[in-house]
Amino acid sequence: MGVRIPHHAELADDALVAGLAVEDGDAATAFVRRFQAKVYGLALAVTHDRALADDVAQEAFVRAWRAAPTYDGRRGTVAAWLLTITRNAAIDAVRARRTEPADDEELDRLLQATLAGGSSDVTARDATVNVEAGQVLDRLRGVPPEQARAVILAVFGGCTAEEISKRDGIPLGTAKTRIRSGLLRLRAAAAERIGGEGDAGG
Repeated sequence: MGVRIPHHAELADDALVAGLAVEDGDAATAFVRRFQAKVYGLALAVTHDRALADDVAQEAFVRAWRAAPTYDGRRGTVAAWLLTITRNAAIDAVRARRTEPADDEELDRLLQATLAGGSSDVTARDATVNVEAGQVLDRLRGVPPEQARAVILAVFGGCTAEEISKRDGIPLGTAKTRIRSGLLRLRAAAAERIGGEGDAGG
C-alpha cells in the first residue's frame, strides 16, 4: 500500500490558483507559503508599518482567493496578478488611515506655506506622510498654483476630487484634471531630477 505524498508545493503557480478557485485547502496553504514573503514585502514597502503590512498581506490573500475563479494566465503571471492585488490593498489601507480630510485651518497653513515658498521642514511635518515630503513640496512650487493646490488637498489633505470641487467652487471634472495634471508634472520633475543626478554622476 503506497503512501500519498503531498504534491501541492510542487504545483505550478497557476495550478495553485486553480486550487484556490475550488477551495482546495492544501492548495491555499501552499499558495500562501509560496508568496507570503513577496506579498508582505510589498505591503511593507507601501505602508511603512509592520502591523499594517501584516493586515494588508492577509487581506491580499483573501482578495486573491475571491478573485481566483477569474484569474486569466494570458494576462500575466500569478505573481504579477497577486502583487497587483497586494498593492491595491495596501493603498486602500493607507487611504483608510486618513479618511477624514485635514481641517481647514491646517490645510490653509499648508497651502500658504507651500505655494509661498515656506519652510519645507514645516510643511513636511504638517503633511505627515511617509514620503520625501520636503522634496515633493519643493517641486510643487514649480507647478501651476491651481494644480499644486489640488495635489496638496488630495495627497496631503486626504480630500477627494468631489471635496476639492466643492471647496474651490469648480466643476468636478476640473478638480480631477488639476489633480491628474499636477501629479504628472511632479512625476516629470522627479524624472528630470533623477536624470540630472545621473548626468552629474557620469
